[in-house]
Amino acid sequence: MSPTIYTIMLSSLATGTIITMTSFHWLMAWIGLELNTLAIIPIISTLHHPRSTEAATKYFLTQAAASAMILFSSMINAWNTGTWDITQMSFLPSNTLLAVALALKLGLAPAHLWLPEVLQGSTLLTALIITTWQKLAPMSLIFLSANNLPPMILLTLGVISSVTGGWAGLNQTQTRKIMAFSSIAHLGWMASITSISPNIMIMSLMIYLIMTTTLFSSLIFSKSKTIQDTTTTWTLSPTLTITTMLVLLSLGGLPPLTGFLPKWLILEELITQNMSPLALMMAMSALLSLFYYLRLTYTTALTLAPNTLQMKFKWRFKPTTPPALMAFSTLSVFLLPLTPLILS
Repeated sequence: MSPTIYTIMLSSLATGTIITMTSFHWLMAWIGLELNTLAIIPIISTLHHPRSTEAATKYFLTQAAASAMILFSSMINAWNTGTWDITQMSFLPSNTLLAVALALKLGLAPAHLWLPEVLQGSTLLTALIITTWQKLAPMSLIFLSANNLPPMILLTLGVISSVTGGWAGLNQTQTRKIMAFSSIAHLGWMASITSISPNIMIMSLMIYLIMTTTLFSSLIFSKSKTIQDTTTTWTLSPTLTITTMLVLLSLGGLPPLTGFLPKWLILEELITQNMSPLALMMAMSALLSLFYYLRLTYTTALTLAPNTLQMKFKWRFKPTTPPALMAFSTLSVFLLPLTPLILS
């Protein structure tokens, strides 16, 4: 794809998301979602490979179905209440349908099966866009309609997603699929807190975006597509090895790293609301996710291939680690002490 066309596609992608995030009328939100979907289809299928074509087709079908359900739910609401305002969704069947549609749009379990397949069929850069930027528009709709969406459905989706994201990621060897299940698990945590504290949900989303962008950037820089590929990261850049290890542990939610902050606040809020069994299930599911993060950490930072002292290290010839990656790494690791500032 030529740089001009690629730029146009990325601009359309950004425009679609911004239209959805800034609209209060359901039709404008739907137009933004459609523009967003149509812009990313050519980006997914740039490889001209059967797998990328298949990924683009799966993505289009799921997103088109979800957008149609969103439009249908808003039409039912407008028919019954006379308003197209996103914040005024007061008709229960519409809210239920909207929750299901947004779950499909985001890839929340049990409507998650398209996400790992789409990521596996696209490049690492496209996978980064799908797991970060493409979550903004649906999450903004969830935030706007948080007071009206059925809490029971959101909590159920949240628990199922966090457990599925942990359980299904255990058996994966491809880094893109691991990141897909990581995304499902993190979105499950966000869904479970939405109806209780939308502000914590937004904070969790921001931290998730920072950590996922950092990890994908390091995978792109080291060209690691499988767990086996990560074992040679140390030859490329020792700095990258250390930062990747810390970011993976942060994604796992270990204190005193940034990733501990959203999990801590969400569990605390759930327990405050007398939802201790739910909080226990979420915490146990985090252990499942932590296992495959630790496995990646082990292969990246703690394994060395047999080598001699005469071996030529790549980092001697190309010692630079991208400055943007280092900046994101810092945010992904050291934000926990700023918790009072973030909450205020």
